[in-house]
Amino acid sequence: MAGVSAQWMFPVEALQHTPSVETGVEFLFRLGSSLGLPSSAMFTAATWFHRFFMRFSMEDYHRQDIAAACIFLATKTEECGRKLRDVARVFQSKITGVDEVENQQSAILLAEEILLEALCFDFVTTSPHFILVELFDAGQTTSKVQDYAWSIAHDSYRTPLCILFYPRIIAAACIILAQRAADGPHSPSLDARISLSPPSASLPTPPSHKPASPDVSRFAVEYFGFNETDLRTCHRLGSSLFFFSMRSAQCPLDALTILLDFYAAQDLPSNPYISLLASIQPPTHGRQLKLYEPF
Repeated sequence: MAGVSAQWMFPVEALQHTPSVETGVEFLFRLGSSLGLPSSAMFTAATWFHRFFMRFSMEDYHRQDIAAACIFLATKTEECGRKLRDVARVFQSKITGVDEVENQQSAILLAEEILLEALCFDFVTTSPHFILVELFDAGQTTSKVQDYAWSIAHDSYRTPLCILFYPRIIAAACIILAQRAADGPHSPSLDARISLSPPSASLPTPPSHKPASPDVSRFAVEYFGFNETDLRTCHRLGSSLFFFSMRSAQCPLDALTILLDFYAAQDLPSNPYISLLASIQPPTHGRQLKLYEPF
């Protein structure tokens, strides 16, 4: 499986100089869902969308036009073709006051041309879902943990994780967060789960009448090959405001923090699943990232 080019990995601090793209990504997913696209096509389109707006401003290019161009291009590269006119019609149905369908088709084609140049014709993306499947196949995960991790990986595309961390880091963050949610509020913290030694070796656990679940969090740390240098680097990131190297893109602490910040900003009462995740305390050793405003 082809890897992600380093040109598409950005430091977390770079987000301070780019506009929020949350609403544009949500529009992209609504457009793709209405067109009946498979999830893989929408994940590819969302990745391109995030990449584009790390290099260009929303003041110059409207997020909805770029979202439509990403969707249209993804229908071709992911072999789930949709006619340009159909994409333009669905676009028009979701936006009041847009031009006629013919004019919207022209706008999408123009945005696609700009998108192709911005992407340098590099269409390669790798989903954390593929890596999660490998982890699931390796065993030690319950169906509940797998369902949580799969859903969290879906949600990760509504955040800029795909341009900040390599897919295996996102997958690791998803499985660690999923296991924490499945184990319940009295289980080891996220800090303990990303430690230099297994949580069971360093932390007492409260008595329970349930059999202990496999330590999937620790298994994930070992499976993805985080060594002591990687983990020590993770724990040093919080004290360095502008530290960035290839190692920071290999650390799941910030990925977990961004995911939890995203969940905390959602409409919690309407979704028990999100409420559960939002109640989890973020890692204390990561950087204090605040990318989202509450719902």
